[in-house]
Amino acid sequence: MEKPGAAPPIALQAFETLAEPFAARADTKPHNAYYERPATLSLVPDVSGRRVLDAGCGPGFYTAWLLDRGAEVVAVDVSPKMVGLARARVGQRAQVIQADLGHPLDFLASASFDLVLSALTLDYVRDWDGVFREFFRVLRRPGQLVFSAGHPFADFLLHPAGNYFQTEFIENDWTGFGMRVTVPTYRRPLQAAIGPLLAAGFTLERLLEPTPTPEFQRSDPRHYEELSRQPGFLCIRAIKA
Repeated sequence: MEKPGAAPPIALQAFETLAEPFAARADTKPHNAYYERPATLSLVPDVSGRRVLDAGCGPGFYTAWLLDRGAEVVAVDVSPKMVGLARARVGQRAQVIQADLGHPLDFLASASFDLVLSALTLDYVRDWDGVFREFFRVLRRPGQLVFSAGHPFADFLLHPAGNYFQTEFIENDWTGFGMRVTVPTYRRPLQAAIGPLLAAGFTLERLLEPTPTPEFQRSDPRHYEELSRQPGFLCIRAIKA
């Protein structure tokens, strides 16, 4: 739910453009299906009978996965097209809401979720202090947060002209979805990723720097070799103890 007069989220237009091709390809695109997703899902606990917030649901891949394993899911995304695709994917099985993670999630009750899952979404939010405080607020004890993001070192390798120690606005050209789209994002140092998490009250349980799966190697040997030697994503599980 966008606040009146607020600046639009930095990547909104890019994901409105990418919505349909992303939904069509991300189930089998190696960086998603055979790299980030297996790593993130390895951190997700048993969700049967648990209430889960899918924060940045995109076209609903994770929402559907959670529902199929017995979770009750509320999904949010800032892109109207992504919200429509997620609703089409899961039907009435989940509540799917258009909302900006850069603002308070005041439509969600405190202590109302057992798990927050946020996959490759937080890079488009500058204020991680605020979003982690909101995730902490909506979680019950002992609730868990699982999220994935761009690896700070990978982002700096792609844009070495900046300052690693600053949170900086950058732009990446995506070509893997059948078109070239410039996607604005933020990169931040590792301390700016972990510090707000701890300041919000979370305890860090596990930090995972994934490596590509054998399926990735068969689909994209060149990027498999690259990601076997240097990081691309960071996956984290934390707990509200």
